Parts: sequence; C-alpha cells; structure tokens
Amino acid sequence: MTAPVHYVGKLLCLSLFIIPSPLVEAKKVSHSEISTTCSYYHAEAAGNKTFARSARSKAVTARLAAAQRAAARKAELKMISLEANILFAEMQLADSGLDEKVLEYALMGYHRLLKKHTLHNTDILTICDFSQSSSLKRMYVIDMRTRQLLYRNYVAHGISSGGEFANSFSNAPESHKSSLGFYVTRNTYYGENGLSLRIDGMDRGFNSLAGERNIVIHGAPYVSERILHKYGVMGTTFGCPAIPEELTDQLIPLLKDGSCFFIYYPSKRYLKNSSVLNG
Repeated sequence: MTAPVHYVGKLLCLSLFIIPSPLVEAKKVSHSEISTTCSYYHAEAAGNKTFARSARSKAVTARLAAAQRAAARKAELKMISLEANILFAEMQLADSGLDEKVLEYALMGYHRLLKKHTLHNTDILTICDFSQSSSLKRMYVIDMRTRQLLYRNYVAHGISSGGEFANSFSNAPESHKSSLGFYVTRNTYYGENGLSLRIDGMDRGFNSLAGERNIVIHGAPYVSERILHKYGVMGTTFGCPAIPEELTDQLIPLLKDGSCFFIYYPSKRYLKNSSVLNG
C-alpha cells in the first residue's frame, strides 16, 4: 500500500532537519584534525628549511675553510721557494751538487717542524742528498742564522740500500737500509763507534722506527777518501748516516740537541706521503 503524498513530504522535511549527532561530531573532529595536521606540516616545512639553510651554511663554511687552507699553503710554498732561491745564491751552491729543489724540500720540513716547536737547535739544518753518489760530498750543514754553508762532507748509506748509489730505503728493523725523511737530533753518547748522536724520525712510516733500529749519526773509518781511493767505492753501514771519523768531534756537538736533519731521495712515494712535507 502506498503512503499518501502529504505524509511522505512530512517525512522528507523531518529528515532534512534531524541530522544525526555523530555526523556533526565527526565533521567537527575532522576540521580540528585538519587544522592540527596543517600546523604540523607548516612547522615541519619551516624546520626543514631551517635545517637546509644550516646545512648549506656549514657546506659554505667548509668550502671557505678549505679555500683558505689551500691559499695559505700556496702562499707558504711560494715564500719557501723564494727563500730557497735566495739561500742557494747566497751560499753559492750552484757547483756543490745540491739541487735547489732539494734545498726547497729541506726548508719546507724545517719550517714545518719549527712551527710545531719540535726543533730546539734552530740554527742548524743538515741535508744528506742520497740522490748523489756516495763518492761525493753529499752532506750539507747550513747555519740558518748566518746563512752560511758550514760543512760539506761525505756521508754513508745502508749496505742494503745500494752500492755507490742508494736506491732502496726502508723503515723496517734489520733491513740494513737507510730511511728517508726528516729527523730531529737528540743527545750524544759514547758507543762502539765512539762519539755518536741519537736521532728521532719524524716521518711516519718512513723513518719513525729509527730509535728502535738504533739509527744514529756516528763517525766511521770506512767513510773517507782513503777508502774511496783504495776500493773505488765508499763504505756502507747497517742503516746509519755515518760521517768521516775525523769530523765527529766537530760535527756532532754542532748538530746535537734538536736540530733538523734531512735524508733526501727523489722518491715519488716519499714526496707524496711524507707526514712532514704534507702536514
């Protein structure tokens, strides 16, 4: 049976005005949640922007610091190169066999150790140029204060480093090889080779075991022109940079107590990885 039309109309009107309360509550909650969610995402977006700005700022600061370090190093290298050029001319080293670039490396290490307050006898810089034949006077003792070449004399290398020319180097105990790099001289003592001078290796991985290996500066009768003339080759050591016996009483007191002592060879591995030359 069909309801009368006027009755149906009344029902429709009632349905329009009587909205279930759960729907109203749901609508209110939904608006509140949306508002809260929007606030959260706005805050998160602001936080992300702040974080991004902070990250960018840190990256810019890091790049600026790296650029400043590179500029400072470039300026330092330029100054040391200029100093080497002037010293080379003043000491008239052109005919000495010592290359100006070797002097530059020596000065670089000297200044690096000076900055670290490692050197106490700051007047003396010694260079042993092991790219030269052992039959040449390849040890150079420089007075940095008076800017004079005080000594140029023979110096021996390790027996396992080579014959006339040294070409193999090691930091290993019992290797009987010379070790490249920068050393700082220490105290003197009297041993089986007479007056001797202890030295500490400053280049990690290259000469840092000098103390353990008993690498010292000492005089030796087989480092002399007499031996050179008799055998045609200079004597060798177990790794120590030995000097002519007749010079020990002059040289060792001069070098002791914290001077810079450098053994050089054009090793790409050393020049690239030296902890002293490369900071």
